[in-house]
Amino acid sequence: MHRRWLGSSELEVSRLSLGSWRTFERIPREDALAVMGAAREHGLNFLDDARYDDETGTAPIPTGYSEVLFGELFRAAGWDRARTVVSNKLWWEFWPEQSAAAELDGSLARMGFEYVDLIYANPPPDGLTIAEMVAAVGGLIASGKARTWGIVNWEAGPFLEATHAAEQLGVEAPCAAQLPYSLVRREWVESDDMTAALEASGAGVIASFVMAGGVLTGKYDAGDSGRAAAEIGDPRYGAARESGTRLRALAADLGTTPAALAIAFALANPAVTSVLFGATSPAQIDQNLAALELDPATVRQALEL
Repeated sequence: MHRRWLGSSELEVSRLSLGSWRTFERIPREDALAVMGAAREHGLNFLDDARYDDETGTAPIPTGYSEVLFGELFRAAGWDRARTVVSNKLWWEFWPEQSAAAELDGSLARMGFEYVDLIYANPPPDGLTIAEMVAAVGGLIASGKARTWGIVNWEAGPFLEATHAAEQLGVEAPCAAQLPYSLVRREWVESDDMTAALEASGAGVIASFVMAGGVLTGKYDAGDSGRAAAEIGDPRYGAARESGTRLRALAADLGTTPAALAIAFALANPAVTSVLFGATSPAQIDQNLAALELDPATVRQALEL
């Protein structure tokens, strides 16, 4: 598995990374363990976790059971903590009653970890300035409970402001920007403003939502279940479904899968350090690995980039 340095940090991460959003709590434990084991065996070293409110109605705690499961599966699948880059997120859901330190402490306790390698900060809530947020994140790094930090789903202007605030406060610049990026949603990463913000921080893009929630692969048109199944006929999915038809035809021409080609699209952008995806079976990981075998120049030409 090829790796790249994440921004100016000391973290070297695999080009593909495994997420756990709305996944492990929704599938049988043995399937989740198989997915985690397959990711490790294939050389992924970058895992993304986060605290989520229970949506299944079966979790023993109302929020954060996703982290409990992640920690249990991590250990059961034989991951080496010292050799694995693990990220988590600050949601600010309970701020100001819960500080950044308290939020991370809760996550670490549920995961059974002493630290995370990368803490992502969501945009700060009303009443918390960007400079105050950066100072709080700097405190997490100073405490040793996070090795470095990044942003998730920020617009370019506030992202640039956070980078400047970090410089003024003596906090390291954000090294990662987790942003949605797909064939049908390119502007968030490719816009001039975001390009400038990324250059100012030196952050690497962690591309998420590269399959547009599965719409690009045609899974819903085939009748599969998933997060967008009930709304697939909504006009707002029209562009993604149209692009997906084209993507699937190109994938067939190239002898690969639509999922692999969607991932390869993101990997072809030099700003992208790693592509984040979720999986419910080892077979999905096997299929996604094919993206690494596709020549970026061929992908860009095929997709007219």
